[in-house]
Amino acid sequence: MRTLHHPVVADLPQHLAYHAFDSVYERADGFGEVYAEITAQVIALGQRPQGVVYAVPGHPLVGEATVTQILAAADVQALPVRIVSGLSFIEPALTALRLDGLDGLQVCDALDLISLYHPPLNPDVPVLIAQVYSRAVASELKLVLMNQYADRHPVVLLDGVGTSRAQVRELALYEIDRHEATPLTSLYVAPRPGISSFEGFQETIARLRSPEGCPWDREQTHQSLRTNLLEETYEVLEAIDADDVEALREELGDLLLQVILHAQIAIEDGDFHMTDVIAEIDTKLKRRHPHVWGIASEGDADGRVEVEGVSEVITNWEAIKQRERADKGTPERSLLDGIPSALPALAQAAAYTDRAGRIGFDRIRTDGGMLPLGLEASLGRSAFEALSRLLGALGMAVGDEVDADRRRRRLGEVLQMIADWGHRRDIDPESALREANEQFAQRFAMLEAAAHDEGISLNAMSPDRVRRLWFDTDAS
Repeated sequence: MRTLHHPVVADLPQHLAYHAFDSVYERADGFGEVYAEITAQVIALGQRPQGVVYAVPGHPLVGEATVTQILAAADVQALPVRIVSGLSFIEPALTALRLDGLDGLQVCDALDLISLYHPPLNPDVPVLIAQVYSRAVASELKLVLMNQYADRHPVVLLDGVGTSRAQVRELALYEIDRHEATPLTSLYVAPRPGISSFEGFQETIARLRSPEGCPWDREQTHQSLRTNLLEETYEVLEAIDADDVEALREELGDLLLQVILHAQIAIEDGDFHMTDVIAEIDTKLKRRHPHVWGIASEGDADGRVEVEGVSEVITNWEAIKQRERADKGTPERSLLDGIPSALPALAQAAAYTDRAGRIGFDRIRTDGGMLPLGLEASLGRSAFEALSRLLGALGMAVGDEVDADRRRRRLGEVLQMIADWGHRRDIDPESALREANEQFAQRFAMLEAAAHDEGISLNAMSPDRVRRLWFDTDAS
């Protein structure tokens, strides 16, 4: 028997000798070790002429990891196996809850869930969770579930259902570890009201695009939705800037609508499914985070890569991207490629600087500091002095590590002054910065090409060599 800790044991014939694996649970370091030992012993006993009977609580194929492992091992050994179906915990639980088991019920194991950070559950349909056998398990379980459900979400704690000591408690999710638990304890999680699942929202969008749906939604294409996608993105940013979490929740929904609409159009065109989108980005994230998930081809024995700080994470990220392009046979390209040309000029400039900084490349500076050569003559003396003062104040603010608001205000004043100076001279700051961005990208690509020709990485090139190449291209 897997365990003697089950009420049915008392009703079994008393003249038989029972052997159980409870001692294995007590001495083993983890469930994997327990299951492996049980499987090995049952298979060894099953090779005898008389075979062996292995008894488990409930149905052998509901929440019994040892049974599936025994079946797999028996197949390898060509041992015949007969499964005797039993009553699982599910049927008595459905009776106690008065539920239809085919009404979308999800069934899972608490031990599987507590190994995760987010429960892979559809919140629009009910969930029945087995093996909530201790307060410790209940405590870990509620933390995982709270990543999907509210603290006060209604749940039902079930214990000993189908027996004379059955208990059914209606609780809020946060309360489930305040009650005793046994090997016969399970948890029912009620569905959230309305539609709140990803799949449910996809159904809403698919219906809007269907012949029975909305004429406007049916007419939309990837191209016609471009403006909507951009506007919703800016509204999300506006909510973030305003530190308005309620607005952020709403605007993220509007942005998600655009994502799902584009995916639904692709489904209808036979291009790809939403599952393909998610699978690709999930695979990419895990591949580019070997310090979290590990990559078998590098790192230590389990594939995990050790990193020290954010800078090493970014360096590894860029190196992995380069390997990905090489594996795909994609021609080598500039590090700045992939930054959208449609970005506003200031955002584009920041993106260029950030991308170049990922490999340790510092933007070229002149001997005079941050101000480019010839700027005084271009701006005029008074404007140059005013800008110099603002930049000096900005430098002082940057040195103030505790005052982020001050740094932001000073930078805003510098940008405002530059925009005002350009406006008074009929110079569009957006266009001027976009031209400067293009020049930066061209110079950066030239440096990359020179480094490639010399067989070195760009950040290994000497500062004098970088400065000479950079300013040799300056037609001004």
